[in-house]
Amino acid sequence: MSSFMFIRHTGRLVAQLLQPVCSKQVISASALSSHYSRMTSAVHLLTPEERNQAIQELQSMGWTLVTERDALYKEFVFKTFNQAFGFMTRVAMQAEKLNHHPEWFNAYNKVHITLTTHDCDKLTRKDVKLAHFIDKVSTS
Repeated sequence: MSSFMFIRHTGRLVAQLLQPVCSKQVISASALSSHYSRMTSAVHLLTPEERNQAIQELQSMGWTLVTERDALYKEFVFKTFNQAFGFMTRVAMQAEKLNHHPEWFNAYNKVHITLTTHDCDKLTRKDVKLAHFIDKVSTS
């Protein structure tokens, strides 16, 4: 049995096992995956105190709060396209490790980055952690 079929079968099995607990409806594997994704983001939610402290700290580093989206934004300018692309590559590798990906736009030597946690539409510890990493690699 291929890995894909095993995962697909396992997802159905987990959904069936949870069915009596969750509801009387059949839970699809994709719905279950989405549910677990939201659960893991909830673990990363900031307390009001952590949020205020993180926003103050990040604003002092040049990040701005996008209030209508509950997101962080910053523009980075490099000397060349190659430097900008190298920066994006380092950020992309860390984003994969964290399983938390930025929204970004690149034009020649400029990189615009927006951070938010999409599955809960809020800033989370994931965003703060990635923002600190981004600032660190932008100067190296």
